[in-house]
Amino acid sequence: MEKKILRLLQDDCRLSAQEIAERIGAEEALVKDMIRKMEADQVILGYAAVVADDRLPDAKVRALIEVKVKPQRDGGFDEVARRIARFPEVVRLYLVSGGYDLLLEVEGDSLQTVAGFVSARLATIDGVLSTATSFQLKKYKESGKIMSQEDEYERLPVTP
Repeated sequence: MEKKILRLLQDDCRLSAQEIAERIGAEEALVKDMIRKMEADQVILGYAAVVADDRLPDAKVRALIEVKVKPQRDGGFDEVARRIARFPEVVRLYLVSGGYDLLLEVEGDSLQTVAGFVSARLATIDGVLSTATSFQLKKYKESGKIMSQEDEYERLPVTP
């Protein structure tokens, strides 16, 4: 039942406990209690809206940054990741497999702001070996939501 509640909240965090209860066939009080428990146990850490950034007048610049890290003795990647996570510019941070170790999503007011963060703050952290930055140009899909509902181009039939 927890998984059903979580899936519904991930799809639409504005659903009421009553709406969730109706959809999964449970009592509203039970759903409320389960949500409160998941919040207290930090299974649910917060609620967020999926936003079309390009429609905001003061949209932020976003970048994905690949970071190669020297693992720390007795801490692996965790200590470096914790230090990086404290920066307010860092929106998301993942340990990944492949050619680099950490993947960050960073936001700033301009390209220069993000570049300055990378060169002056991120790259100077002890244990960071290298970074590679890619700036987000267009968002097509986020959190399972297609960002632009443009009409699909339909090709007209060719007649002889």
